[in-house]
Amino acid sequence: MDTSTGSIPSSRAFISDNMAGASPEIVQAVVEAAAGQVLPYGSDPFTDKVRRKLDAIFERDTAVLLVSTGSVANALSLAALTRPWGSVLAHPASHINTSECGAPEFFTDGAKIVTVAGDDTKVDPDALQQAVRHRVGDVHAVQPSVLSISQATESGSVHTLEEIRRLCAIAKDAGLRVHMDGARFANALDTIGASPAEMTWKAGVDVLSFGATKNGAMTVEAVVSFDPALADELAFRAKRAGQLASKMRFHAAQLDAYLTDDLWLRNARQANAMAMRLSDGLKAVPGIGLSATPQANIVFCRLPQQAVEGLLAEGYTFYHGRWGHGVVRLVTAFSHTPDDIDGFLDAIRRHAG
Repeated sequence: MDTSTGSIPSSRAFISDNMAGASPEIVQAVVEAAAGQVLPYGSDPFTDKVRRKLDAIFERDTAVLLVSTGSVANALSLAALTRPWGSVLAHPASHINTSECGAPEFFTDGAKIVTVAGDDTKVDPDALQQAVRHRVGDVHAVQPSVLSISQATESGSVHTLEEIRRLCAIAKDAGLRVHMDGARFANALDTIGASPAEMTWKAGVDVLSFGATKNGAMTVEAVVSFDPALADELAFRAKRAGQLASKMRFHAAQLDAYLTDDLWLRNARQANAMAMRLSDGLKAVPGIGLSATPQANIVFCRLPQQAVEGLLAEGYTFYHGRWGHGVVRLVTAFSHTPDDIDGFLDAIRRHAG
């Protein structure tokens, strides 16, 4: 670590993809947006351009909110989809359940998150069939209202199109709406090779939290609603939550650059490729237990304690111990290079031996 700046070299940063900086194209777009005078609160040409681009990408008219964090994107999305006495069905390991400090419950005015288990951090369809009908109509119980699925998931697994369609069909048959937490949406899209429309509204998703910060943006995420009837409610909820930015152009400039010339897909492709390179290298190291072949840009493996300690002493950063003794999570980013990955693998070999 550079102690003068607090900066960690890309070659040693594997805690999360939000450790990475921003794509140069996005930084330049923000600089250019700083010139001149435009209308505030999203009435500017930058925001209008982004909305038109997202309509084109998703092949339909959408309602779009630009917000500052993934947590508020998720929370506002869920608030628009459920009443306070409703429940949000989600996997126990979902980000909305484990890592948002009650924000979904707060913004929904008290709707309850009800967990539905399943392998690979995916909701099990058979368990969902039971959950969507649990105590329906019972005034003493919260009412199943929304299914929230993550794409990609917290463990790095990716839902196939068929899995998304099946889960959405179960939810819709029971009268529930569907939210997708797409913090790593681009990474998942690259993995399955579908179109954005196929992976969302064509499969049954009503509202998407469209991630950008983990994939090269600076300070912006988007709520993309495929239901035009939610536009007004989302707008008022965003204002009430303090998410109607006065200088929205700076949010929009980031997303405009992010969506230009497929930068968002190129960045995801790079992050995914680096995860696969890391995974392939780990397979060749004796004594390393790889949990599974990565489907996006997250790798889980088991390292000997001396390797963990040695790597940390060298300045490498990663999560360890949260998922069991010796289990580490390694996340690659768009900014990682083959040399970064190969250097990390060399360090692992030294300390694992």
